[in-house]
Amino acid sequence: MPAGKRSCGQSCLPQCLAPTPRSQPRPLHPGAWWLWSLSLGTAATRTTNPLLLTLLITVSAYVVATRRPDAPWARSYGAFVKLALAVLLIRLLFAVVLGSPVPGTHVILTLPEVPLPDWAQGIRLGGRVTAEALTYALYDGLKLATLLICVGAANALANPSRLLKSLPGALYEMGVAVVVALTFAPHLIADVQRLRAARRLRGRPDKGIRGLLHVGLPVLEGALERSVALAAAMDARGYGRTAQVPPAVRRTTAALTLGGLLGVCAGTYGLLTAAGGTYGIPVLLAGLTAALAGLWLGGRRSPRTRYRPDRWDVRAWLVAGSGAAVAALLALAAARDPAALHPGVVPLVAPTLPLWPAAAVLIGLLPAFITPAPEDTRDTRKEPS
Repeated sequence: MPAGKRSCGQSCLPQCLAPTPRSQPRPLHPGAWWLWSLSLGTAATRTTNPLLLTLLITVSAYVVATRRPDAPWARSYGAFVKLALAVLLIRLLFAVVLGSPVPGTHVILTLPEVPLPDWAQGIRLGGRVTAEALTYALYDGLKLATLLICVGAANALANPSRLLKSLPGALYEMGVAVVVALTFAPHLIADVQRLRAARRLRGRPDKGIRGLLHVGLPVLEGALERSVALAAAMDARGYGRTAQVPPAVRRTTAALTLGGLLGVCAGTYGLLTAAGGTYGIPVLLAGLTAALAGLWLGGRRSPRTRYRPDRWDVRAWLVAGSGAAVAALLALAAARDPAALHPGVVPLVAPTLPLWPAAAVLIGLLPAFITPAPEDTRDTRKEPS
């Protein structure tokens, strides 16, 4: 055999037959997913039309189904959907038991009314349950449920650790607290599922009060151990330690940040009121500029390095822009045609689907087609026999 060559024998056959891994595109910036989801939630607050709200839920669910990665933190979407259903049912239950200020003539049933003292005027227990009151409660609860589902979509699509890496240095400590809070629910759900599956394999009950106690205690113990390990890891990495900066820079940072936040609050109030429409936008822009300058100066107190920072590329702009377009178009539709986006309940009318607001909601499907598919972490290669 010539020098420098070797035969591809039986030992290296699996390596030769293995497919060459293709380079995966960089994942989307997590901030773009949050902006997209929050924009859909903002659009949900501009309407009570159940058809548009259902369309918003469908759009977010389709994007989550096609772009959710196979990770523990991405499995919390189902929990948010169940929470939204619980909120909707509780809102309907309150409308039945406590009544509603909405007058109605279509009585569905009459419950026994409990007399209350004089100091509880305005509160009613039992009495007539009308179709108008239930419809109003359904519209109101569905709006809040849609907002919760949109937040759940952000939790399922955006990697919390990469989101923390993208925050400015001034918000690092607060970002760590928020990321820990966001990742607690997915880990808790994964622990509950793992322990319930283990109890079922052993033939032990995993439902009811007894099963809840036997599953809840190990979950609580695991959460405490995880918190202690997290605290030790954060202390070893120098969490909370700041660099030395001049006192003038600290005072300037505090003044800019506080003044900027006050300007944002005043500008937002001006936009929401009719009398402040003239000064709302300038004050809001000035407040945002001052707040961003304060965050930039505050970042000098928390020097950090980033390994392979996430780039805000064209795809991130398109994803965030699609969500912003949905929110802006629904806000415009609510101002121009409020009857279509807020169907009346007195008198009770059937909701209709407005065409161009519905088409505006479909713009939110853009991330399902322009973002990269989640990487399949399963190994499909078979070992040779």
